[in-house]
Amino acid sequence: MSPVLDPFTPRRRRAVVRTVIDWYAVHRRDLPWRAPDASPWAIVVSEFMLQQTPVARVLEPWRRWLDRWPTPAALAAAPAGEAVRAWGRLGYPRRALRLHAAAVAITEEHDGEVPTELEQLRALPGVGEYTAAAVASFAHRQRHVVLDTNVRRVLARLADGVAFPPAHPTRAEYAEAARWLPETGEEAATWAVASMELGATVCTARSPDCDRCPVRQRCRWWSAGRPAHDGPPRTGQSYEGTDRQCRGALLAVLRSSDDPVPAEDVLVVWPDRSQAELALTGLLTDGLAVRRGDQLALPG
Repeated sequence: MSPVLDPFTPRRRRAVVRTVIDWYAVHRRDLPWRAPDASPWAIVVSEFMLQQTPVARVLEPWRRWLDRWPTPAALAAAPAGEAVRAWGRLGYPRRALRLHAAAVAITEEHDGEVPTELEQLRALPGVGEYTAAAVASFAHRQRHVVLDTNVRRVLARLADGVAFPPAHPTRAEYAEAARWLPETGEEAATWAVASMELGATVCTARSPDCDRCPVRQRCRWWSAGRPAHDGPPRTGQSYEGTDRQCRGALLAVLRSSDDPVPAEDVLVVWPDRSQAELALTGLLTDGLAVRRGDQLALPG
């Protein structure tokens, strides 16, 4: 029978934070956007690409992107369609349009420099609460709650003793996360990335490796015997045959050509004609494709 743990006092939280930070110093992955010389823009690009996409799929596209567009101004000067083309198979290509729009805003409104203020970051296209806090923290070493899926899961298990957090972040979660935040911006930024790394590599969703966890002895979930999730069923999204897959197939045709493509040549790549037509309407509405007569192209 595992012991019942004492409440997390501020002192105990600080001890856990320090242990996780020390663990991170030894076990962190060597990711290029974490390098000391990574520019704020490089971190912005990584945050856009990492939304709903695993690290392994992002590494090479991130490098190619920064080689081609090393600054916001470089990307802003390119057509939006080139951003969509370069996005390739990362998925959710609207992120490419939003990143391009963010580059334009940074260039025109902030003299080409990624802003440091949280409100200015939130005002950028495609930047929500998490991304703004992540950029302010990782690029500018500021003290903010950075609450991604991995951090939420770590805190749910460590502090609340449950397998998974709610489906969507709550005010209570933000309040709890704030209680764990170190006092200085530098240490808070390191805690953010360290707890994120712990969730990504040890305290994982499907196969948590508690034997490797540096704070297992303080974890309420482990102490309680790792009780199973008792909330709403957690179901993975199917991809095969979905509208999202259809949109990707149509968009791949446009990305593969430097010239406009007859609409019929785009639609025929998907076996379900009605689904393809609906997907094309969505691509046009989202600005990922444009009509030029009876032809289609990436946006200019």
